[in-house]
Amino acid sequence: MNVRHFLDITDLSAREINNVMNLSIAEISRLGQPLAGKGVAMIFEKPSNRTRQSMEMAVVQLGGHPIFTRGEEVGFDERETVEDVTRIMAGYHHVIAARVFNHSVLQRMSAVSSVPIVNLLSDHSHPLQALADVLTMRQELGHLAQKSVAWVGDYNNVARSLVEACALEGMHIRLGCPKGYGASDDELNRIASLGAASVAQHSSAKIAVTGAHAVHTDAFVSMGQEAQTAKRMIDFADFRVDASVMECAEKSAIFMHCLPAHRGVEVTAEVIDGSQSRVVTQAHNRMHAARGLLAYLMGVTL
Repeated sequence: MNVRHFLDITDLSAREINNVMNLSIAEISRLGQPLAGKGVAMIFEKPSNRTRQSMEMAVVQLGGHPIFTRGEEVGFDERETVEDVTRIMAGYHHVIAARVFNHSVLQRMSAVSSVPIVNLLSDHSHPLQALADVLTMRQELGHLAQKSVAWVGDYNNVARSLVEACALEGMHIRLGCPKGYGASDDELNRIASLGAASVAQHSSAKIAVTGAHAVHTDAFVSMGQEAQTAKRMIDFADFRVDASVMECAEKSAIFMHCLPAHRGVEVTAEVIDGSQSRVVTQAHNRMHAARGLLAYLMGVTL
């Protein structure tokens, strides 16, 4: 089947990301109603705030009808196989979007689906968040090639999608991760091969952030990692983004966080609620980026 899926940022080329960005910032009236009379299935194994609301509104703005379905309602591989659920839903909808625990579920869905599968989050990646991040950084920093972005904390699913997107944008990438929580050498080489201006990883938050134009972080304990909380609080103790860390970045640097945030843990209130923070704009851009992606998958061009 010749169907475009969006499981990872790398499912788009740099040119295609630029097309999605252009669609994301276009007046809604210019996009037409490519989803008019069409459904978009939204399956959530994991709870959500921004993802659900931004995606539902993006579908509505394109004239479509979003249908929210909890994970237990489909019961992947318990009530029905992933493949059966996908094939049936593909007969009702023009897009199937899913927020899942295991990335392999999305891969199995895409293997049998006659409509686009969109990753709303998996244990491997969070590409819609990365699109919103790129959109926000472009708005704040202009052309991103040769700009520097720093990630502080765990090299997790959010980090992976972010650095993939930043590499495709031609940015300098700096990772600041505790020992045992960073990217492997093979992963660093893979990111570099995507077109990054440079890629470096440090075991110091301040070194990683030095000279950065944008500083990103995420919760130190993600959903499903609750049993590791005590250990992670010790391991990540020196990776909280506070004023002293931000002082190492460019003077006009922005701070970003995919939310939800834990003030006093991975970031201080002074930073996330301060003048350099763009987390609210970043969250709002989740809707615009989703709208741009859906329009692109539906064949809209400007």
